[in-house]
Amino acid sequence: MNEAAVNALTLDDALKHFFGHDAFRPLQREIAEAVLAGDDVLALLPTGGGKSICYQLPALLQDGLTLVVSPLIALMKDQVDSLRVNGVAATFLNSSLDASEAMERLDALDRGEYKLLYVAPERLVLPAFLASLDRWDLRRIAVDEAHCVSEWGHDFRPEYRRIHSLRERYPDVPLLAVTATATAQVRDDVERFLRLRSPRRFVASFDRPNLCYSVFEKRDALKQLLAFAMKRTNESGIVYVASRQSAEDLASRLSAAGIPARPYHAGLLPRERSRTQDLFIRDEIRVVCATIAFGMGIDKPNVRYVVHYDVPKNVEGYYQESGRAGRDGLPSDCVLFFSGGDAAKQRHFIRQIEDPGERERANRLLLRMLEFAATPHCRRAYLLHYLGEDDAGDACGNCDNCLQPPERVEATRAAAMLLSCVYRVRKHSGFSTGAHHIVAVLLGQAAEKVITWGHDRLPTFGAGKEHSKDEWLALISELLRLGWLEQEPDYRTLLVTDEGVRALKEQRRFEFAKPRVLQKASRARKSGAQPTADSYEQGLFEELRRLRKRIADDQGVPPYVVFSDATLRELAAKTPSTLEEFRAIGGVGDVKLERYGDAFVAAIGAYQSFEAVETTP
Repeated sequence: MNEAAVNALTLDDALKHFFGHDAFRPLQREIAEAVLAGDDVLALLPTGGGKSICYQLPALLQDGLTLVVSPLIALMKDQVDSLRVNGVAATFLNSSLDASEAMERLDALDRGEYKLLYVAPERLVLPAFLASLDRWDLRRIAVDEAHCVSEWGHDFRPEYRRIHSLRERYPDVPLLAVTATATAQVRDDVERFLRLRSPRRFVASFDRPNLCYSVFEKRDALKQLLAFAMKRTNESGIVYVASRQSAEDLASRLSAAGIPARPYHAGLLPRERSRTQDLFIRDEIRVVCATIAFGMGIDKPNVRYVVHYDVPKNVEGYYQESGRAGRDGLPSDCVLFFSGGDAAKQRHFIRQIEDPGERERANRLLLRMLEFAATPHCRRAYLLHYLGEDDAGDACGNCDNCLQPPERVEATRAAAMLLSCVYRVRKHSGFSTGAHHIVAVLLGQAAEKVITWGHDRLPTFGAGKEHSKDEWLALISELLRLGWLEQEPDYRTLLVTDEGVRALKEQRRFEFAKPRVLQKASRARKSGAQPTADSYEQGLFEELRRLRKRIADDQGVPPYVVFSDATLRELAAKTPSTLEEFRAIGGVGDVKLERYGDAFVAAIGAYQSFEAVETTP
């Protein structure tokens, strides 16, 4: 289709022609229309909400170049690969290109051959680049991951503050800022630092109804993770951890269990990180065990689960990281392993912050994260209320607390007994002990150290026999979360805090939600319009996935760039037998129809013929 014909397309026609979608997602049309009108725009859409289309479609429907500022090299490449497969003239300029490649792209830009150009913010201060940009008929600027401009955001990038120089250099060029999550403070910073002029604000719901949020008590977390992952050996997942060593250890253990996994953290060489990322997006490995250094540059839509092995520092970071699951809209899991010991460890790190204001802010953010972990109410509602959606409702039907309401435990007497035991052990011996020793004293176990240290003579020895070891450990975890107990980070010994002493003296009433153990968790899901394992032919889906992988490898692109899992599931459910039927499938645009239609229709026909032969008596 020539440029004049493209310019004559409506938004709906262009959406189907290039991207294969029959309908816009919430606010996409409104944002695209505002961009086409030349307004400055601030758009907040959830991960998987289709932010990129909001500036890609306007770029295709009007003359000139759209400049896209993107934070990471890998993200640029993924997006450009996806656009090219859809027949869109797009490119990027970054340090991954050698001199000849860069020169070829610069020459093509001089000839006006590209509609979209992706660059990193660092390039915006290079005089040679700016001189070239003056020649390229710049029509609009799109800033992806715009929250990076704010120190209040979880991914602050100082170089994003340089973007305002484009506004000064090109005062008449409209600017669109897009992000997946931003608090009110971050939104104000985006407008201020990018110098948006009376921007039109679009804020979609941050609800991700396909994500199932669950929190499990952290008991032998390695075994829990292995049990969880072994049920999903053919699915892609991300495991977030607090330390580099944990990333290394967990990746090794998962690989030994037959689940291809690799670590990702800032201590690895850039080429190692790049290799891991490449293997992951190409489905060569199933799991990445990573610190928070991983994820923002990943455009992989078929991540079926995200596990937080350690408690995050704040809710906004948790929402962003967990949101990397299920970007294709299919059912996916977001799991948090939680223990009070993790909370105590985070508080220890916060106490090392020298600035009082920053220390207080970190404490407030952590407190909200701990509230999320402990809430007996709807987790989705908690997240949405945190993100400013006051009409989020009270029950989503697709989190652990909605699917399986937790049992409330009245534990006033047990909490007082536990605090008293920790206090008496330290007072008697002059030193603190760990959680398992305290539980042994409460249960009246004549362990060697209990006897040697004389803790069998304490009033609390054997006073807690009506509770099990697991129940005492769960209560310790809860009191650590509340800050009534404190755990020394190196030796993991317990102390009663000043707040715990006050709670003991005031005889405060105490109850909490009984924590879940992973193995007992329900796998039920909220019913909805998305295809499920029961509504499509699993064998055909796997055959189409293998075909997709072969095509992607031949073309040197990630499999999801060819077709998403959602498209493959729809193909496996509807089994189109003609190209006309094939085009009606979501995610099939005209270019992909021409490139891949015959191969996929033939594969579906061959599978059906084989199945018919197999089932013939």
